[in-house]
Amino acid sequence: MARAPLDLRLYLITDTRLCGAHGVARTVAEAVAAGATLVQLREPQASDAAFVALGRELMQVLAGSGVPLIVNDRVHLVAEIGAAGAHVGQGDISPVQARRILGDRHWLGLSVQTPAHLQAPLALPEGTLDYLGVGPVWAQRTKPDAAPAGGPEVLADIARASPWPCVAIGGIDASRVGEVRRRGAAGVAVVSAICGQPDVTAATRRLRIAWDGAASA
Repeated sequence: MARAPLDLRLYLITDTRLCGAHGVARTVAEAVAAGATLVQLREPQASDAAFVALGRELMQVLAGSGVPLIVNDRVHLVAEIGAAGAHVGQGDISPVQARRILGDRHWLGLSVQTPAHLQAPLALPEGTLDYLGVGPVWAQRTKPDAAPAGGPEVLADIARASPWPCVAIGGIDASRVGEVRRRGAAGVAVVSAICGQPDVTAATRRLRIAWDGAASA
């Protein structure tokens, strides 16, 4: 079954710690209203039960918005949450196993850091993946175990060689959105550029304005 393309332009990844007292649900609601096009629930320290509870809360927040919820890593919880898909990293469950669990109706993304990481996905059965997350492009502080920053040149190399749309992540703020779009990205994924910002609405709007105003490659 062919899945519709995802709108990757502004991809929000949640972080409970950064959201603080403002809360994840309120942050997501404000970001989506201001132009976020996709939300990923990422809470690596949460139990499965807490993860499902937050996922269901976000599904209620997103109801009627047209913005999908993707879950990070925990492919086995997608159905329980009612999410639209999952995203896996290089050290997580394999894309083939993830697709087997998800079936044909859910979206699946994969993180890559180097052009060499493209070799394995290119050998996957057709229809396994829907998009790639590329990065970190620049140094970041949100994910302590992230790979070293590859820079915009690596992003461009991967985007040129990839048959899937690529969303850039890592150290991206409004001032860098234009460059990653010119390097071939289909969107930007952010955590701290929205989560924990004093004005979530204004921060999200700055990112969307930067993306919409930038010329593509």
